[in-house]
Amino acid sequence: MTVTGQMLIGHTAVLGGQGSIHGLAAASGEVLQPAFGGASAAELERACALAEAAFDPYRQLPLAQRAAFLESIASHVLGLGEELIERCHLETGLPRARLEGERGRTVGQLRLFAQVVRDGGFLGVRIDPAQPERQPLPRVELRLRHIGLGPVAVFGASNFPLAFSVAGGDTASALAAGCPVIVKAHSAHPGTSELVGQAIARAAQSLGLPEGVFSLLFDSGRAIGQGLVADPRIKAVGFTGSRTGGVALMQIAALRPEPIPVYAEMSSINPVLLLPQALEARAEQIAPAFVASLTQGAGQFCTNPGLILALEGSALQRFESAAAAALATQAAQTMLTPGIHRSYCQGVAALAAHAQVQTLAQGLAGQGTQARGALFATSAEAFMGCAQLREEVFGPASLIVRCPDFAALQQVLQSLEGQLTIALHLSDGDHPQVRTLLPLLERKAGRLLVNGFGTGVEVAHAMVHGGPFPATSDSRSTSVGSLAIQRFLRPVSYQDLPEALLPAELSSGNRLHVPQLIDGQGPISPTTHSPTGAFTHRS
Repeated sequence: MTVTGQMLIGHTAVLGGQGSIHGLAAASGEVLQPAFGGASAAELERACALAEAAFDPYRQLPLAQRAAFLESIASHVLGLGEELIERCHLETGLPRARLEGERGRTVGQLRLFAQVVRDGGFLGVRIDPAQPERQPLPRVELRLRHIGLGPVAVFGASNFPLAFSVAGGDTASALAAGCPVIVKAHSAHPGTSELVGQAIARAAQSLGLPEGVFSLLFDSGRAIGQGLVADPRIKAVGFTGSRTGGVALMQIAALRPEPIPVYAEMSSINPVLLLPQALEARAEQIAPAFVASLTQGAGQFCTNPGLILALEGSALQRFESAAAAALATQAAQTMLTPGIHRSYCQGVAALAAHAQVQTLAQGLAGQGTQARGALFATSAEAFMGCAQLREEVFGPASLIVRCPDFAALQQVLQSLEGQLTIALHLSDGDHPQVRTLLPLLERKAGRLLVNGFGTGVEVAHAMVHGGPFPATSDSRSTSVGSLAIQRFLRPVSYQDLPEALLPAELSSGNRLHVPQLIDGQGPISPTTHSPTGAFTHRS
């Protein structure tokens, strides 16, 4: 495949007719060819019309065919080979090894959701048989399943050009739910987006799927992204990016005649708690691991450890000295875009200039859009008294908050907004304090982890990549892991529908062999009833 600068509206490659954008080489700032045409209002209209027309035919396909589509996308993404890695490296500046790993994660997500679709448990089938003899009133028959919401708009992320972009987790989970997807490509990596979009289009065409099941649009400004969210045919939005951008989309969605959910992953500083006994025993070991997490990928992870909380004392001083020494040797790294680099430098400068903040260390100086790591420290009193200190600095910068006692540490935690992750470094002797903190930590974050750091998000069934606002717009959801499919589903109940009209997964014979909860009990096979009181796959 080659990069052409064209969008994909259904099965058709189209050169957008509303302005143009160019990719930039992240390391040098060189303008990359070709130019990418931005979508016009008419082209947006065409993509939305195709998606609406594709919705019913696509969601009614056999589950095996929907799963095969996801697996075919994975194969076609892998088939892009070196061309994808080279273009992505050029546009993002991310190391090849990181991009190869991210491609593996992208493919893994697609295959995971194929398994979820084949299993059928996501349908949430419930059957309450009729009880005509019940007194004082008979009970009607009720059957329930989940169906897709409708066409979904997905906004590509800057910091994960593969795993959170065109064929990333939002797209994979929406397609798995039976929803057509329209992706608004991120302007920082348009060539990467086109290549992956071509892979999805080829997969759809090879399986003869409805034309509007996938489209890819470029936007030379903001009008197309905003128009996509406002379009009445779009029924949900997946977004990973800034708090400002996410809130703007939420407001558009809320003001529609028919408001829709926006699943936005936005802002998090991901506190790391260093409990006293762990800090006393392992300060010099924790510090370099922290610096490695902080500077990984130039700190451009949504789970980057931007805040350290610990009690004042000699153990914390040892940690600070070891962390400062480790950071001082770290080379500067290229950031994704000039804009991200500029914002990072402004955030670091603001911390360095703050009267109650101490600069502990910086990494080695870089050039151009390279970011050097930065480590700061302040008091608990200053931190709670200044909202600016609680804001995210996107990049390899972190702030240590020195707490005079455990009560102050609790107060600092209480002052925080919602987070994606909170990490605890602890030893056995710290358990009583952690037990006291757990209810508060659970209210503040979507994922709690021990003796590690939030960077590194496993794509698994029990993963939560979400959290209270502003970490995400809806704390009930996750954008990573198999539960991400739930964002794009809604329940439908069928009362006394004749057997001949029932969807296959609701049939009494369970022709699809999907998990069924019957009268509150399961699993249920076509011929036996062996209750366990849970959703369980038929053996």
